[in-house]
Amino acid sequence: MGTTRSDAERDAITVEIGFAVVTGALAAGLVFGAVAGAAWYFELPETFVRVGAVAGALAFVARVVQVLWRFPQRRRGAGDPGVPPQPSQPGRTSPDS
Repeated sequence: MGTTRSDAERDAITVEIGFAVVTGALAAGLVFGAVAGAAWYFELPETFVRVGAVAGALAFVARVVQVLWRFPQRRRGAGDPGVPPQPSQPGRTSPDS
């Protein structure tokens, strides 16, 4: 059988998915706007607008994958070497004390 998740873990996953989708949409909009906007401004062929749409979709997927791929590492603390590990017992200041 699989492991059950607590409410806090489910909430954290939900927030992370929302963050990934929102920042992915922003990245897609910026890439599409840069490419398609330049194409429209300089009156380039419609192909450049399509290239902008594809590039925006790729930026969305890349951002969502990047955020969600790193999520489990951040939860374990492996992705941030600047943060010291948490004490193993409450009230202790370091694992050796």
